[in-house]
Amino acid sequence: MNKNHFVAIMAGGIGSRFWPMSRTAYPKQFLDILHTGRTLIQSTYDRYLQFIPNENIYVVTSAEYASIVQEQLPDLPAANILCEPSRKNTAPCVAYIAHKLQKINNDGLLICAPADHLILDAPAFTKVCTDAFDFVNNINALVTLGIKPTYANTGYGYIQHEAMPVADSVYKVKTFTEKPNLELAKTFLASGDFLWNAGIFVWKVKNIIKAFEKFLPEMNEVFVAEQEHFNTANEQEAVERIYPQCTNISIDYGIMEKADNVYVMPSSFGWSDLGTWNSAYENMEKDYFGNAVAGKNVMIIDATKNVVHANDKKLVLLQGLDDFIVVDTADVLLICKKEKEQEIKEYVAEVKRNKGDKFL
Repeated sequence: MNKNHFVAIMAGGIGSRFWPMSRTAYPKQFLDILHTGRTLIQSTYDRYLQFIPNENIYVVTSAEYASIVQEQLPDLPAANILCEPSRKNTAPCVAYIAHKLQKINNDGLLICAPADHLILDAPAFTKVCTDAFDFVNNINALVTLGIKPTYANTGYGYIQHEAMPVADSVYKVKTFTEKPNLELAKTFLASGDFLWNAGIFVWKVKNIIKAFEKFLPEMNEVFVAEQEHFNTANEQEAVERIYPQCTNISIDYGIMEKADNVYVMPSSFGWSDLGTWNSAYENMEKDYFGNAVAGKNVMIIDATKNVVHANDKKLVLLQGLDDFIVVDTADVLLICKKEKEQEIKEYVAEVKRNKGDKFL
C-alpha cells in the first residue's frame, strides 16, 4: 500500500429521507439499512481498507457521533476521527482534512467520499480509485467519479463531459446539473455524454488547497490562520474557532462547478447513493411479488412491490398494500407511498413543527 494515499470518509449527515429509521441521534450511516450484517460506514471503511493503509483512513463527522464511530470502527485510530462542531456542508469538511494532511504529508493524494453509499463491485471500485490516484499525481486536476447512468433518475446530479478523453478513461468536465426533471434526465441519458455524480472526489492535497485559495479564499484563510494547531493537542479548540467563520456550502458549488481543471472518470462498480427508501428497495432482495423485507417476523398477504423495515422481535403483518414504504420502529410507524419518498423530508419538518424533536 502507498503511504501517500489517504481517504476522508464524510459521516456527519443526518439522513432525513431515511426517517424514521435514521434519526438525528443515530443517522443512516451507522445503520444496517440493507440488512447485510454491516452498517454503511463499516462497509465503506472495509472497502477503503483494501487499498489504503489503516492509519491513512480518516472519518470526518459531527462531534456528537464520535463515540458511535469509535464503537463501529474499533480498529480505526481514535486520532483519525475528526469532529466538526457544526454542520456546514462538505466544503469546510474538505478544507479541514486538506489542511491537516498538508502538515502530515504534502505529497498526499486524497479521496473525499460519503460514508453512506452502496458499492457492490469492490475490486472495480479499487481499480478506479487507484487509476484516479495515478492521474492526479501527475497533473493539477480535481477528479470526480461519474457513474454510467442506467435510467433517467431525477434524484441524482449529472455531469456532462467532453467527447474525447484526455487520458485513459478520464474526461474534461463541461457542466454540472443538479437533479433535473424527468424530460431533461431522459435527454441526458440519450445524449451519452452525461454521468451521474457519485460525490466521490480524488485530488492531490496541495491542489485542492490551491482551489480553496482561488474560489473560497475567506474560508481558506480561516484554516490557514489556525494551521499551527493541526495535529497537536490544540487542534479541536482551533476547529471550534474555525467553523463558526465558515460558510455553509458544498464542495460541488464552492469549487467543482467553478474550477477549470475538473475531470471525470466514467465508472461502473454497482453504485447507489442510498439516498431514499426506493434506492434501498432497488438493492434489497425481493420475494416473488416484489416485496423487499428487512425483519425476521414480517408476513405479507396480497401485497406487492413494498419495502418493509421492522424490528426482528416484532410481528408485522401486511395485507393489501402495493408500492408502499412501511417502516416500523419502537416509537414511529411510517406508511408512505413509494412515489412520495422525496417528500419524506417535508414530513419530517411537519413532525418537528407539530411534535418537536421527540420523534426525530
